[in-house]
Amino acid sequence: MIARQSGAALLAALMLSACTGGMIPPSAGGPAPARPVTSGGSSGQATPPVPATPRPTLPIDLPAEPALDKATAAGLGVTRGPDIASLIPSGERSRLALAAFRISCPTLMRRADASGLTRGSDWNSACAAASSWPEATASEFFSRYFEAVQVGDGTAFVTGYYEPEISGSRTRQPGYDVPIYRRPTDLIDVDLGQFSDSLKGRTIRGKVNGTKFVPYDDRSQIVSGTLAGRGLELAYAADPVEFFFLQVQGSGRLNLPDGGVMRIGYDGQNGRDYTGIGKLMKDRGLIQAGSMQDIMQYLRAHPAEGAAIMNENRSFVFFRELTGAGPLGALGVPVTPEATVAADPKFIPLGAPVLLSLDRAEPNGIWIAQDTGGAIKGANRFDSFWGAGARARGIAGGMSGRGSALILLPIGSTARLARP
Repeated sequence: MIARQSGAALLAALMLSACTGGMIPPSAGGPAPARPVTSGGSSGQATPPVPATPRPTLPIDLPAEPALDKATAAGLGVTRGPDIASLIPSGERSRLALAAFRISCPTLMRRADASGLTRGSDWNSACAAASSWPEATASEFFSRYFEAVQVGDGTAFVTGYYEPEISGSRTRQPGYDVPIYRRPTDLIDVDLGQFSDSLKGRTIRGKVNGTKFVPYDDRSQIVSGTLAGRGLELAYAADPVEFFFLQVQGSGRLNLPDGGVMRIGYDGQNGRDYTGIGKLMKDRGLIQAGSMQDIMQYLRAHPAEGAAIMNENRSFVFFRELTGAGPLGALGVPVTPEATVAADPKFIPLGAPVLLSLDRAEPNGIWIAQDTGGAIKGANRFDSFWGAGARARGIAGGMSGRGSALILLPIGSTARLARP
């Protein structure tokens, strides 16, 4: 989101299998969604939640003629929300959300809204005001320029993700010998819709071998060295297990031997199916609870068996160095720690504010939908971004909040949407 799945979402990604066939996984064609996270990292523990009482969802007035297409927010239906002036907390969360909304505006005003909730021009007044609004009074900005709607039943589920940090080096040296590869030039995307109308929207990825188009090398082949000597080495990781999880996340930071930091981001995937190794391990009785700590502990305690298990996930992710602001979310702007959520763009306009009220306190307040994720599907499903470092890892790794969500839309735009 960043390229990802999520804390609870990373664990879910590790436990489940992804798409079948040679289809390119979600987000592979653009900025990677903010990805799954580890449950506290290789040795850290998830931060205990701070309990809270979520605001109840709104009662739904069923329309006389239900929409046939419920694959978008407009089709699913929205209910006008309450006045939000008293619901938006002041403080750092709102300040960060205003800053995130501000940088989203240029894209938000020209982007087609797949949810069917807004038009680009709806955002003009709010974006114009955001450009100079003082962040000290951010909560007033949101209450003045937005009104709330509830999408569907409003029941929210929120996980977390973060930007992992692992030990790495720009050059191969003792203790740093796990190659991190750039995207190979012979990795080709094929739009099948160009060959048949029945295949529109479907894409495969592979390489040319003689006169045939064949699947690209899988993880076991790449780890065995099929890409070695081609000048594709971007950097080297110290720990193959940590690098495996960074690949699942899709972006991260390499802590270099000289004390510097190298940030790397998603630059494609080999087109092979993603397989969640957690489920494999649990089904075989190798782990019990299936926590991230359980998975990593087994992989390290049994290096040969662990390497074979990791290779059963045939997917392999390629990276590029990030030198500007970032990591970038699916909206094409840098994601903001403790202000960005990944969401399903069919149910929330990317760039729109979201007001969360959950059964744990840390995520409650205003967030901005700036990212997407392969595991983030459906109405009121969100993945919250917590940044980098031990605190972010601890909160994101254990994030699993349930409650209610309201989507904030520009004042006036809900009149054509809300149920009578």
